[in-house]
Amino acid sequence: MDLQQMRYVLAVAETASFTRAAERCHVVQSALSHQVARLEKELGARLFERTSRRVRLTAAGEAFLPAARQALDAAERARAEVAAATGEVRGSLTVGAIPTVTAVDLPAVLRDYRRRYPQVRISLRAGSSDQLVERVREGRLDAAFIGVPPGFRTQGVHDRELAHGRHVAVVAPDHPLATHREADLRLLADEVFVDFAEGSAARAQSDRAFAAAGLRREVAFEVSGVELMSRMVRQGLGVALLPASFATELHGLRSVPITDGPVRVERLVRNRSTPTPAAAAFLALLGADD
Repeated sequence: MDLQQMRYVLAVAETASFTRAAERCHVVQSALSHQVARLEKELGARLFERTSRRVRLTAAGEAFLPAARQALDAAERARAEVAAATGEVRGSLTVGAIPTVTAVDLPAVLRDYRRRYPQVRISLRAGSSDQLVERVREGRLDAAFIGVPPGFRTQGVHDRELAHGRHVAVVAPDHPLATHREADLRLLADEVFVDFAEGSAARAQSDRAFAAAGLRREVAFEVSGVELMSRMVRQGLGVALLPASFATELHGLRSVPITDGPVRVERLVRNRSTPTPAAAAFLALLGADD
């Protein structure tokens, strides 16, 4: 069993396709398939169920995957540590972020990081705050920027508060609220809302604010991203509640301050284990390396 075979198995598992896995690994499909088959023979178990329509992990494959990831991570970290000992930062950096992060100018931070450490492979992954915390805990992300309600507890990770602020109501230019200097939740309660999925940290901020005020609201449209949310608001389908610091970036919409609106706390979370040289350099750039 070698590391290349493990990389092939991981690529097939993540893409659910031998063809796409081969493209990702820059090899011909026959070579990749041959190496996976050799590994299966060595292990004495099939790692994938293959049909003409899909590829999926077997129970043995599911059991093999975490250990394979750990082995690949350990090998990469060993190379990075050796490079760091000679004064060079190498390896990989994988950062997660919610779409509405504003506490840092993330594109600018990543640009500066790349200029300082050109040998590091940088990846950015999007997701909800809940998903990102879990990925950091599992070691799949080095760090992540999340936005959560006050009192939100992160388990199994280190976290640091970066910023906090209130939400505003985001409405179409011709909406009756567009001319208001401010509003409160009672005035908004009869509106139809566009919001994130029920149960998500992004949705919980607004749900808790209305519940605390003893009010109910109708969320008719659930979306997974801010782009679709803003388009629906622009068409007059509903009102959205978004952080004031982010709402200013939405063109063609009006933001109305809410006197008793939801509060969001932006945090940086990282794994509790000792960071890799690449991750340590990123945290130092942010001033979060303590």
